[in-house]
Amino acid sequence: MVERKRNDEQVATQRNAPDAVLVGSIAVLVAIGLVMIFSASSALAIAQHHDAAFFLKRQIVWLVVGIIAAFAAYRIEYEHLRRFAPFALVASVLSLGLVLIPHIGLDSGGARRWLGAGAFSLQPSEFAKLALVLYLAAALSSKGERVRSLVNGVVPLALVTALLAMLVLKEPDMGTASLLTFTAGAMLFAAGARIVHLLMVLMVTAPWVVLLVMHDAYKRARILAFLNPWKDTQDKGFQIVQSLLALGSGGPFGVGLGFSRQKFGWLPETYTDFIGSILGEELGFIGMFVVVMLFVIFAYRAARIALNAPDRFGYFLALGCMAMIVIQAFVNIGVVTSSWPVTGVPLPFISFGGSSLVVSLVAVALVVNVGRHRRRSTG
Repeated sequence: MVERKRNDEQVATQRNAPDAVLVGSIAVLVAIGLVMIFSASSALAIAQHHDAAFFLKRQIVWLVVGIIAAFAAYRIEYEHLRRFAPFALVASVLSLGLVLIPHIGLDSGGARRWLGAGAFSLQPSEFAKLALVLYLAAALSSKGERVRSLVNGVVPLALVTALLAMLVLKEPDMGTASLLTFTAGAMLFAAGARIVHLLMVLMVTAPWVVLLVMHDAYKRARILAFLNPWKDTQDKGFQIVQSLLALGSGGPFGVGLGFSRQKFGWLPETYTDFIGSILGEELGFIGMFVVVMLFVIFAYRAARIALNAPDRFGYFLALGCMAMIVIQAFVNIGVVTSSWPVTGVPLPFISFGGSSLVVSLVAVALVVNVGRHRRRSTG
């Protein structure tokens, strides 16, 4: 009897253990990110701060913060987050509004996206992604079959998403605004919303988005550069062309870690939005393939956890967090390969950026948290 009880306890422990494959894939991505941040930023760090590891040190600080936040997210009973979701959404709307106020929001490179000061600045749009996932997970778990209704199901949630997206678009930040929309669309589709209803919402909103983008010279230039970057290689298409040159130089195996040429002033944003270009240049197609496969592994394991979640809220929470990260990763990879318009979104876990790293780690922790309560072992 004692031996049987001990075996039952061991089975329960195994069933509730964190998904080692999922956690391992993220750990490898973070490690790759630290190495690539140091490599991609070292030249600029020496020129500006006389310290090759300046940006690496800052990222490590944010990594520690992210691990602490992720551990807290992992330990909390995720069901409690359902009640917290509306407050998180309101806080995100308020913080996104504060960003747009002069002398409160920090202006950098023609965009107003940060709150705080210097190294302690935060990007509210990053936290808005997680707040939206929480809110949609709570709302969809409560709606049930009503999500198949256009008026009572899709439209109210689409309006909430549009509010956040419009505030982010005003910064301007087309990339994060599009990620909010894509993530919401993925969650609504997974909830059983009718495709025709989603298409109707898209048809209503798309013309306004097109008008807004084409009316703004900054946004219009990015779209036109994507369509034909070789038309203006010294101005609008410069960044995309330099990214493609970096990837082309890498070939199958890369020029070697630390031996990038593009990071010496040729390619802007080498350690943030376009770090994938430097990764491809130094580690080649093989390096990019490994990164892509790590995101695929994460997506697969997270989807298994979502499908085995004990309740609808856990299902939507895990699925939304997974979609948020994976969609962003492939949008970033699409940008650096000129398969998607330049949108200014970081590569999760790899690009330099404190807010992005913390939010991504917390999202992973929430997926693992749901996995602790799964109905059966996910293998």
